[in-house]
Amino acid sequence: MAARRRRNADTPAAGAPGEGAVLPADLELQDLYGAFAAHGLDDDDLDDAAVLVPPVTLPSEPELAELAKAVPMFGWALELARWAAPHRAVDEFGDLTGPDRAPAARQLGLAPEEGDAPEEAVVEAMRAWSLACDLDLVEIGTTVAGEHVAVPGPDLEPAEAGDADTVLELWLTAAGIVRELAVEADSQELETEDGEQAEEEDEDGLNEVEEARDEAAELLDEALQVLYETTAFAEPGRETVPLGVLAALLVVPEGEEPSDELLGDITDVMVALDPMLADLAELGLLEYRPIDPELFDEEEEGAVEPAAQAESAELDEAESARFGLVRLTPLGQYGIRQWLLEDGYDAPLVGDLARGDAAELLRGVSEAANVLPEEELKVWVAGREPVAAARELLAAARGIDAYAPMRRLLCHSALTLLGAPAEPAVREVLDDPELGGGARAWLVSLGVADVPAPDRAMALWTVVDAFAAQLLDTGGDPDQLRDLVAELPVTDEPGGYFGDLWRVEHPYTADVLEAVGELHPDRAVAKEARKAAFKARSKG
Repeated sequence: MAARRRRNADTPAAGAPGEGAVLPADLELQDLYGAFAAHGLDDDDLDDAAVLVPPVTLPSEPELAELAKAVPMFGWALELARWAAPHRAVDEFGDLTGPDRAPAARQLGLAPEEGDAPEEAVVEAMRAWSLACDLDLVEIGTTVAGEHVAVPGPDLEPAEAGDADTVLELWLTAAGIVRELAVEADSQELETEDGEQAEEEDEDGLNEVEEARDEAAELLDEALQVLYETTAFAEPGRETVPLGVLAALLVVPEGEEPSDELLGDITDVMVALDPMLADLAELGLLEYRPIDPELFDEEEEGAVEPAAQAESAELDEAESARFGLVRLTPLGQYGIRQWLLEDGYDAPLVGDLARGDAAELLRGVSEAANVLPEEELKVWVAGREPVAAARELLAAARGIDAYAPMRRLLCHSALTLLGAPAEPAVREVLDDPELGGGARAWLVSLGVADVPAPDRAMALWTVVDAFAAQLLDTGGDPDQLRDLVAELPVTDEPGGYFGDLWRVEHPYTADVLEAVGELHPDRAVAKEARKAAFKARSKG
């Protein structure tokens, strides 16, 4: 489902009632937040571009906290902080001393109780200890005898008790640390290669290292943002993204096929992201299957880029997975959303607009810049008594302001979700001049047989209102409107039909007629619509 971009009703634009209607437009994924760099926009374009973040659905904070505590590295940090009680000897840097390193690995179940602890197990334990120190789960101090010791920090107890705020704050801090370390690791290769030059030309060398670090950070941020967007729109169970697809979204301009040069760029991005995504997977931000290293041996033998290999033939699931698979977890969505909020972006949750009454719901969904209307309506109607809910929705749908047609369209969708039990409330508005036509159409769609036909004035007003809602909902996109225009109930005498239609007292009458004049496939009909649009504009 596409996210919706809605501009404010008082923003000047072609076709608004009175001054030209403001028509909200559905945005494709590449137009949403985080994907501008892949489509040739310069800095000035970015300053003017709308930054939209799609709504997401998240588990509750207690559920997220449990997910965080289940992440091995984070859980190990908590466990070692408790193990440090009442205190543990450390060196001047806060690291565990030699005698405690193997016991720490055993405490985490990484090494057998008897015998030597494997080096890899000790390394993992030391990483977990370092994270505990970074999160202040342990605090470093010095005794009166001058010995360095670590003691559990104040956040350990509430975190162990499952306090959601504490756990999530600690996890988010840990995720930020790992994110920075992933970027640092990606830029270290350049730092090592240029080390000697940096000594000779200190400023130039440091600038190159800093530039590499910034580029790695920008690439990772863009990748995470695109993952956030694709996950928001993905059907349940289909959130996994092949690494090559993710890289292509960052590299290939919309509508273009990847050239040989772009395939090389895609491969470069895949290789750069691979270790960074693996690092983030350790903190539970995402699930990641890394690139099979044997692919690069195959590349050397066959002189084919991994990205080209992925494009060259239809691969079965197992073969495709060798090129890397990534899936953003609910914790990852939570973390990225928090970072977006900290940066000042509007990052809504599904259901944010469904917390109030029907008037707040319809107004909010109509005017919001980034919303999934169907999801908001589902949240609102859930558990409500159908007749009472339908009455509230119908009352909120009235009006002749710029967004009123959209409210009536959304009301119709909500009534459909309520279903047949809402029928008594809908019958109550059959004679309402603004709601009667839509009410009759809704009853007919249910298969109700005794629905009275509307009079001609109501029928014409409803045609204009329904078409205006589609104009608003599609942003005036001609591709989406052509079928609707072709289905207008125009008679064999379009002059007579449009002669009545332009007289309809509706704020969008002229806009609707202009759209018909531009898009109707029959030239004669289009001409009469344009003449009627001129008359509608002139009468105002």
